[in-house]
Amino acid sequence: MTPTDEELMAAMARGDEDALSELHRRYSPYLYAMARRMLRQREDVEQCVQDAFFNAWKAAGRFDPSRASAKTWLVTIAHRRVLQELRDRPDAALELEEWDAPTPATDQLDHVVAQRAVSVLGEDQRRLVELAFYQGYSHSELAQITGLPLGTVKTRLRSALDRMRRFLEVRGDA
Repeated sequence: MTPTDEELMAAMARGDEDALSELHRRYSPYLYAMARRMLRQREDVEQCVQDAFFNAWKAAGRFDPSRASAKTWLVTIAHRRVLQELRDRPDAALELEEWDAPTPATDQLDHVVAQRAVSVLGEDQRRLVELAFYQGYSHSELAQITGLPLGTVKTRLRSALDRMRRFLEVRGDA
């Protein structure tokens, strides 16, 4: 019988490297696609995904399945690592060739599923999700951009992600 993600997380918390390998097999393509969309440079993407799994390994004991699924937890860790990579970059202008260079296509199925999940949101929630997850703005930056209080930004993003998760669970894509 195939172990659930939550069972794998518990095994990883006990130091089971096979559990880490299985979670990596299941979710690294998804995390690579997310990181590639935000970072574009292959080396940076690979480093961030590896760092995310290393961070998950170290923090596995703090995973709480009542708060998030294992997939959501891993995506959150990877997303935070990618955002840190973006913040750590020097503010250097890109050469025109780099700026205009084609980027590898993401998995079409993931793209379609993500678009459908985002499409169930209202305009305000959709804008926050796009700014946070596709453009990499932090919660405090979103508060400045939108003029909303920080707590409101966090609440609306959490609500949007919950709505998207429920949509995907009903469809069987989560």
